Amino acid sequence: MDENFIMEKNTIDDIYDKTPNAKDFARSYCKYLGELLLKLDYEAIEGMIDYILSARANDKKVYIIGNGGSAATSSHMANDFAIGTTRVTKKPFQFISLTDNNAVITAIANDFGYELIFTKQLEVLMKRGDLLIAISASGNSENIIQAVEYATSLGNKVIGLTGFDGGKLSKISNVCINVETPKGEYGPVEDIHMVLDHLISNYLNKHVKD
Repeated sequence: MDENFIMEKNTIDDIYDKTPNAKDFARSYCKYLGELLLKLDYEAIEGMIDYILSARANDKKVYIIGNGGSAATSSHMANDFAIGTTRVTKKPFQFISLTDNNAVITAIANDFGYELIFTKQLEVLMKRGDLLIAISASGNSENIIQAVEYATSLGNKVIGLTGFDGGKLSKISNVCINVETPKGEYGPVEDIHMVLDHLISNYLNKHVKD
């Protein structure tokens, strides 16, 4: 289990304490998201785009992993980059979410342990030169860390999307975009990971032509 699963008192609690009515809470929440977006490392965003473009140029696949809300982001990202937003047909982006096959995930979890649900898939699918995008708010989920360590053992690059203090993932990724929040503040972190999905896929849609 994610060691940061238990919520600590955080900025969202403070916002609600100060603005308990729904309209004011919504305004303050959106203002807070705006502040977090402005604090992002834009060079890291550029680095993520460069890795994705390199994977496409070299006909390599991009695998995406995450748990819970980050699993949903993984699925959404695979849709947007492969089909939904980029819409490149002659040389498409090859994105695969490893969160989407319930039969495979539960078989691996049952036979080998939940911490290996992504690593075992990568052992079968990943080739040298492929790219891994690892999404973890805490940056410390064991199945994410093990998958990243496997990818790097092949010499492959890793993009980390994290929150809080970045955790271990921020230290072992080649490039990491961290949404710095109090520990346990999952909502805003996951919101911004989705903004990054749409931001980058829309950029690629404009940047890459058939």
